[in-house]
Amino acid sequence: MVLGFPSNDFGNQEPGSNAEIAEFCTANYGVKFPMFAKVKVLGDGKIPLYRALTGGKDGAARAGEVGWNFEKFLIGRNGELAARFFTAQDPKAADMVAALRAALAKP
Repeated sequence: MVLGFPSNDFGNQEPGSNAEIAEFCTANYGVKFPMFAKVKVLGDGKIPLYRALTGGKDGAARAGEVGWNFEKFLIGRNGELAARFFTAQDPKAADMVAALRAALAKP
């Protein structure tokens, strides 16, 4: 399942209300997946989910702040981070599709 977490932490690109953001994403990107309320993904106000997704030792797949909007995190069935894809990554790219298939194949 894909989940969207809008954030206004990147160049004030999400200044609208939660309803406005959801409407924009549906109208402009055809989003059909659940959109959560706007969250903080950077700094002291970062929500626990993003603390878990970006925490870790230097060099680890999860280490480092979110760089920009549309960063993607693949969570395995076990609840662990399976892969991280940066903003420019096309969701239909071969490596992303392979990672999704691998995660789905695991029990």
